[in-house]
Amino acid sequence: MILLDGKLVAQSVKDDLKNRVNDLKLKGQKLPHLAAILVGNNGASETYVASKVKTCEEIGYKSTLIRFEATINEETLLEKIRELNEDPDVDGILVQLPLPKQISEEKVIDTISAEKDVDGFHPVSIGRLVQGLPSFVPATPYGILLLLEYYKIETKGKHAVVIGRSNIVGRPISILLSQNTPTGNCTVTVCHSHTKNIKEICLQGDIIVAALGRPEFLSGEMVREGAIVIDVGITRVEDKTKKSGFKIKGDVKFDEVAPKSSYITPVPGGVGAMTIAALMKNTLQACLNKISK
Repeated sequence: MILLDGKLVAQSVKDDLKNRVNDLKLKGQKLPHLAAILVGNNGASETYVASKVKTCEEIGYKSTLIRFEATINEETLLEKIRELNEDPDVDGILVQLPLPKQISEEKVIDTISAEKDVDGFHPVSIGRLVQGLPSFVPATPYGILLLLEYYKIETKGKHAVVIGRSNIVGRPISILLSQNTPTGNCTVTVCHSHTKNIKEICLQGDIIVAALGRPEFLSGEMVREGAIVIDVGITRVEDKTKKSGFKIKGDVKFDEVAPKSSYITPVPGGVGAMTIAALMKNTLQACLNKISK
C-alpha cells in the first residue's frame, strides 16, 4: 500500500508555480492576482480562505480578501463580483461556498466572468470540460488528476467507480476519468444515494473516488484487493478529546480499506492539499491567458 501524499505533491506544484512567477517578474510582466470573497464567519470557510491567501503569498501571487457579514444582501455581493470582473489586474475570482440562504449560489457562479472562473464552476467552464476543450477544471478534480499524474498511476482501461454526483467533485471527475487523456480512458460508473447494490459495484472498481460527504462510508468489505482509493471527504466530527473539539474524517474507513489498497489518499493530507494547488494552477493560467491576448 502506497500513500498518495497530497502535501508532497502540492509542494511540488507550488515550487513549479513559484519558478514560473519569478520568470514573469524577470520579463516585467503582470503577476497572477487572486481575489477571494468570504461571506460570514463559517469556521471551515475561514480556514480554507486563509490557506488560499497564504499559498498566494508563498508563491508570489497578489491576493485580495474581501469580507462581508452573513447578513449581506444578494445584490451587494453580485455588484462586488461585477466590479472584480471589470478590474484588469484581477485574474481569478472565487467566492467561498457555502453561502447564506438569502444568496443564490447559482447566481453568484453565473455572475463571475468565465475568464476569471478559477474555481471552474461556471456553466461555460463545465460545458467546455464536457466537450474536451481547454477550460478551468474544478480544483478538487484537477487536484486528483495531478496526484495520479505525479505517482504515474495507469488509468487506461480501468473501471473507475465515483461515489457522489456533485457539480463540484463527482460529476467533473467522472467526466475527466473517461476522457481520452493520459489520466483518463477509464470506464466510469457513478454511484449516488439511489444506487442499488453499491457494495457490489464498488467491488468491481479498480479506482474508487469517494466524494459523498459521509464520514467512513466506504468500508473494507466494499473494496477489492489492489484498488486505488481516492478519499475526497473532509467532515468535521465532534471529538471532545481534541483541543479543537472535533476531528477530521474522510469518506473512507481508512484502517479497513488501506490494507487492501495499492494506493490510497489520507485524510487530512491527501486531496485537500491538492485542491489549493490546483486552484493556483488555474489562477496562473488565467493570468497567462490575459498576457497572451
